[in-house]
Amino acid sequence: MGLQLGDLAPDFTADSTAGVIDFRDWKSGSWAVLFSHPADFTPVCTTELGRVAQLSAEWAARGAKPIALSVDSVDDHGKWVPDINEVNGTTVDYPIIADPDKKVANLFGMIHPNEGDTSSVRSVFIIDPADKVRLTLTYPKSVGRNFDEILRALDALQLTDRAAVSTPVDWRSGDRVIVPPTVSTADAKAKYGDVDEVKPYLRYVAAPQG
Repeated sequence: MGLQLGDLAPDFTADSTAGVIDFRDWKSGSWAVLFSHPADFTPVCTTELGRVAQLSAEWAARGAKPIALSVDSVDDHGKWVPDINEVNGTTVDYPIIADPDKKVANLFGMIHPNEGDTSSVRSVFIIDPADKVRLTLTYPKSVGRNFDEILRALDALQLTDRAAVSTPVDWRSGDRVIVPPTVSTADAKAKYGDVDEVKPYLRYVAAPQG
């Protein structure tokens, strides 16, 4: 059985482009977005790692730290990063973990042999400040991820953690939210003001601020 939502994310120590990293010490109470890619010097990965770097201010605004992984070496990562920067017009400012022995990839279930080989697939783990796994995504090697969606999901997680609400389909920051079934309409009105009751079980309110 792989990692499930609510599980404590495995701790690990590994070499990276930022030196040796102890994962929990490195994230130190922050949110983390750990994502794997199959190999260095590959086209889809070059675009993905560049996009994550372009979003540096967005991660920081959410108190989140991105960190990448592949089964290649730190030396290969170091040679590849200039290509990522050049192609995407950015600067990779987050660590890329080297995992040649696949220890970390196996801890997180990133190796899917039926995908063609024993390199890591495109896994994403959003891990909260308490080191719990809060969201997982797995893409095949041929399909690039949408990191705008990962940011959107992070926004939703952070909002629903601080307020007794849920987010509807295609929700984006600032959109109205859903009152959970566990909260009565009367309590919702007292707490949030206007309630749009579409059905007794489907009620919208403005997104709580702060």
